[in-house]
Parts: sequence; structure tokens; C-alpha cells
Amino acid sequence: MSRAARLLLVLLTAVLGLAVAAPAQAAGYRYWSFWENDGGSWTYATMGPSQSKPSDGDVEGFRFAVSADSKDATKPRAAADFTAVCGDTAAQDGKKRVAVVIDFGTAADAPDGETPPKARTACARVGEDATAADALAAVAKPLRYDSSALLCAISGYPETGCGEQVGQKKDQEPKQDHGQGGSLPSVGVLAGVVAVVVLGGAAIWQAKRRRG
Repeated sequence: MSRAARLLLVLLTAVLGLAVAAPAQAAGYRYWSFWENDGGSWTYATMGPSQSKPSDGDVEGFRFAVSADSKDATKPRAAADFTAVCGDTAAQDGKKRVAVVIDFGTAADAPDGETPPKARTACARVGEDATAADALAAVAKPLRYDSSALLCAISGYPETGCGEQVGQKKDQEPKQDHGQGGSLPSVGVLAGVVAVVVLGGAAIWQAKRRRG
């Protein structure tokens, strides 16, 4: 292998290494995430609150934060403890008790000009066919939804906006996703790869020309 070809190989390997290592600047979304109690810990809900039908003794959690996706979503900070929330609420025929945990998030995730209220809990006693959305409405009005039934505000917070895209999550380094659909290298890195290939090809061509 010629000296020029070896140089090209070294440079190309280095730049491709940067392309693999450099994470993309992932954007996030500011929204209310919905959580369910799974043996005393929080699990991201697989369906929306209007489709979920909790049973008597269940705990439902809501957290406002900036998150990139469900894997990145921030859990409610309070424990998923039914007794702590509904221990003083007696059972009633034809009704069910649902513990509701509402975490309005931190100032870092709040929309500009708004201050998140303190987190709170409430015990909703609702009909047996009530959904998680019904339980939330029983203890935390006013609620606000958009035209596609996305939950936008709980107890009036936030005043505006609904699942809007924002910049990289504050105080968090961008994550890499090594599975399918992972982050692609940035345009700048790819441009560097192309430049190296072009320059390297020119070097090899010139070396061959001198030998000729």
C-alpha cells in the first residue's frame, strides 16, 4: 500500500470514529407524561389517561417535564403509595378510589414566565367505569386538552402551550441511541468524511501521476 493510501486510511478511520461517537443534539418536548403504579414503583403508561381504566386501589401519576421520548421521560417524584394518599378515604359501593399524584415539575422545565405549583396528591372517588382522566378531572380541574385529546394542562398549568418542541433538555447531556432508529451523525461530521475522501483521492492520484 502506498504512503498516500495509508494516510487516507488513517484519516478516514479517525473521522468515521467521530461520526459514530458524536451524539446528535436531540430536541425534547414539554408535556405531561402519564404513569401507573407497578408494585409500588412508577411505570410509563402504555395508553392515555382517557383510555386507561384504573381499579380501586390503583395509583395514577402525572409529571410535567421536558423529555425526548418515553425512555427519557421523568417520573413523578412522590412515591406511588395508595395508602398514603387514600388511606383516610373510605370505600363506597358503586365507587372506586384512585390515588392521583401530580408533579408540576421544576422551574428548569417550566415555560418562560411561568412558575410550577407545588406537587400534590389527591384521592379521587369516582364511578366504577371511570377512566384515569375522569379521576384526574375529579381532583385537579381545570384541565386543558388540544384538538387531538392530548393533555395540555392540569389545574391550569401551564397556561399556554401543549407538547411543543423545545431545545435540548436543560442540564442534560444528549443521549446516544444504539438501537434501530438511532441518532445519525451530524451534517458537519458527514461533510468532514466527504472532504477527507476527496482530498485523499486527490493525493493518491497525484502519487500515481508522479510514478507514471
